[in-house]
Amino acid sequence: MPSKVTVSMGHYAEFIKLSHTLFALPFALASMLVAARDNRGWPGWRIFLLILLAMTGARSCAMAFNRIVDRKFDALNPRTRDRHLPSAKISLAAAWMVCILGGALLILAAYLLNPLCFYLSPIALFMVCFYSLTKRFTDYTHVWLGLALALSPLGAWLAVHGKITWIPASQSILIPILLASAVLFWLIGFDIIYGLQDYEFDKKQGLRSLVVAWGPKNALKAAFLSHLLTWGFLGIFGVVCRFRIAYFVGLLIILLCLLMEHWLARRRSLNWVNIAFFRLNVLISIVFLVATATEVIFPWVRFKFF
Repeated sequence: MPSKVTVSMGHYAEFIKLSHTLFALPFALASMLVAARDNRGWPGWRIFLLILLAMTGARSCAMAFNRIVDRKFDALNPRTRDRHLPSAKISLAAAWMVCILGGALLILAAYLLNPLCFYLSPIALFMVCFYSLTKRFTDYTHVWLGLALALSPLGAWLAVHGKITWIPASQSILIPILLASAVLFWLIGFDIIYGLQDYEFDKKQGLRSLVVAWGPKNALKAAFLSHLLTWGFLGIFGVVCRFRIAYFVGLLIILLCLLMEHWLARRRSLNWVNIAFFRLNVLISIVFLVATATEVIFPWVRFKFF
């Protein structure tokens, strides 16, 4: 083990998996667009940049905390032993610094947004970090991850409105709740798929998940059901928002991506995770954002789906 740890910005970006922000961020931005629909989806540069800072801070804090509390298991797992803490590419003190600064960035951005976001920020911080501990005491760790990331569209909506309202319908909190529900089941599904690669290791180490509790075959069935629910909630979201053909074309592409993800998952080959977990899910979130943005920014396109 090297005596001196030399780090770069690239090390830190890889340490917190900054690229994985592409999972939740498009859903947060889509929620922001719909919340600011009366202004063609644009809430102003200030709110937009603060949402980006809050998302980056939450993601950095959560991933750093995950790497810190899992560092002993990561060192034992052949798949993860080269991660930054087990391989000493980043020191434990530096990891805690990233975690604390990320949490502070989230709280600061929330404070600058509005009082409601600030008051709720400690709850959000608890949720995104607590997930990392759940594999030690519950089989439903995937649900906790889903709940943590489902906060992103809710947070973006509240960043724009600054309050919880039920009427008028165009500003009702029910709209981001539908989107949060879709994100919840989307995360449950693909986290189960991601967990398949550590099935044997987790079982030996006593770590818990639905994959360990139910076995890979039954867990995949649960993931498929979760993704059906995701697609259903996205469909309801589109109907409630009165979206038209662009959105539902995007929804069809998302369905094809989900089906491809499950086809790849059942192959269980060595290179399927990269495609099923990262590329396809990033594509899903980006397609959703583009389809939503098209409906919000170009409302004069009147081709009706129904």
